[in-house]
Amino acid sequence: MNQPAPAATDTPLSWDLGGITVRRIDEIALPPQTGPWLLPGATKEVIDQAPWLRPHFADAEVPYLASHTFAVEAHGLRILVDTGIGNGKERANPAWNGLDTDYLRRLTAAGFAPESVDLVIVTHLHTDHVGWNTRLDGDQWVPTFPNARYLTSRTEWDYWTAADLDANRRQMFRDSVLPVHDHGQFDLADIPAEGHQVETGIRLAPAAGHTPGQIAVELHGTNRSGLITGDSIHHPVQLSHPHLTSCVDIDPEQAVSSRHRLLNRLADTDDLLLGTHFPTQPPAWSGTNRAATACCRSRGQG
Repeated sequence: MNQPAPAATDTPLSWDLGGITVRRIDEIALPPQTGPWLLPGATKEVIDQAPWLRPHFADAEVPYLASHTFAVEAHGLRILVDTGIGNGKERANPAWNGLDTDYLRRLTAAGFAPESVDLVIVTHLHTDHVGWNTRLDGDQWVPTFPNARYLTSRTEWDYWTAADLDANRRQMFRDSVLPVHDHGQFDLADIPAEGHQVETGIRLAPAAGHTPGQIAVELHGTNRSGLITGDSIHHPVQLSHPHLTSCVDIDPEQAVSSRHRLLNRLADTDDLLLGTHFPTQPPAWSGTNRAATACCRSRGQG
């Protein structure tokens, strides 16, 4: 029987990069069936080939996944990367429907009260990355972060706003995207191959494939650098098996190419690798990515 994923925690993991501090704000651990659905290629046999995944990132059979965001303090600015699933949203996925989590309390306790957030970076416009963009005020959805600029890639915005959306995605746009746009808080950035500098030490990098305009977020402190993956890397199993794709990747081949490029850039460094759906892990996990990327290279994948 599959074991439940490690629970969300009130004590955020945090990392000091030198002038940039990153805190992981947990929202919810996702149910065990999420892993086999999202990453069908991450079978028990594949997990067996990466024994370092257990017990923190997988049980005997399936990978653990979670929903969380990253709160970044950089040179006096408070920046939130992605906003999770959100509370009280009507969703087709039972694991996301009508949530009532303590996420906003955890964010505030970490020093990021909603009114203090300066910038929200949205890596891509999927339901589980935009939910806390808004909160319910009476019967209206309003921006959760009233003083923030919300930023995503122009390619991402243009793709979804021109697409023929199904009913579930239309609902998500109505309650979590359009209210921010209607308040004049959404900005769009062009993301060239070399990336787009947002603020000192904060750069957006192209990471398309999962969606057409997905971005990853590079953090460059005075002592260390890091990368927030968005959904270019869903789970640590993709470090040793970067060819594994998600069932919701729009362009799986491009997703694999983006993953190789990001991992090769991180190889032989001690940069932090911060996955947006990685389960709760010991602080030592992010101490180095040399072993994982070396494993990737040894398989001829990088």
